Amino acid sequence: MKIINTIAEIRNVVTRVKKDGKTLGLVPTMGYFHEGHLSLIREARRDCDVLVVSIFVNPTQFGVGEDYKTYPRDLSRDRRLAEKEYVDYIFVPEVSEMYAPDYAGFVEVEGLSRIMCGKNRPDHFRGVTTVVMKLFNLIQPDAAYFGQKDAQQAVIIRKMVSDLNMNPEIRVLPIVREEDGLAMSSRNKYLSTEERKSAAVLYKALLKAQDEIAGGERDAAKVSKKMTEMIQSEKLARLDYVAIVDPENLNTKPTIDRIVLIAIAARIGKTRLIDNITVNLR
Repeated sequence: MKIINTIAEIRNVVTRVKKDGKTLGLVPTMGYFHEGHLSLIREARRDCDVLVVSIFVNPTQFGVGEDYKTYPRDLSRDRRLAEKEYVDYIFVPEVSEMYAPDYAGFVEVEGLSRIMCGKNRPDHFRGVTTVVMKLFNLIQPDAAYFGQKDAQQAVIIRKMVSDLNMNPEIRVLPIVREEDGLAMSSRNKYLSTEERKSAAVLYKALLKAQDEIAGGERDAAKVSKKMTEMIQSEKLARLDYVAIVDPENLNTKPTIDRIVLIAIAARIGKTRLIDNITVNLR
């Protein structure tokens, strides 16, 4: 495995891979690997001849007052974990390598980027799509791997790829959870012992929604109300939103039919967490 820090070097690698006719997979990350990241890496390793994992804490997707400076970082640990999964290359550019001082070019998927998480984080997805576009341009993957935990992000990236006639196949893999159901996230590290216990309410609320639907409830507002009440009953939790939407386009679903994505965002203490489930009535 080799660590690459520059655009010039990763371009040389990509040129050689393409010349040899090999398939190339990309797992874009911000590092501080957990089992969710590793599940993506393992799938990509099975699928592709050459595997690149990027580690880049992208400043353009963090808003004012968010945790860019404190976001967990541990390259030595990530490197050891990546080596165990037979990653070929880790691309770890500096911010100055990805963004020149006068950088002014951004990519945004309108509409989808301003709902749900985008309401309170208005520039977040513009930063995500911009850095993902840059990585796709540099690495030219045949397939790129993302986690279902970031369901809105996955929908937005698929839309970007479709609208801009890009080549990568976007593969989205299931959420990996802790024993109590909490979705694995690098930000879980921020949680105190008491907050960690409280965070389990997010998955419990999603299961409550699933149970309500299994019991015949089809009114999305009523399901959302039950979830809201459960989360608000947890003293350390502050709800951001509950959304019941079409998983393909994120359109709100007043009536639950066929297949729906149920997504939530909440703060546990100071830590903002997201989670979701898909309910299929077909």
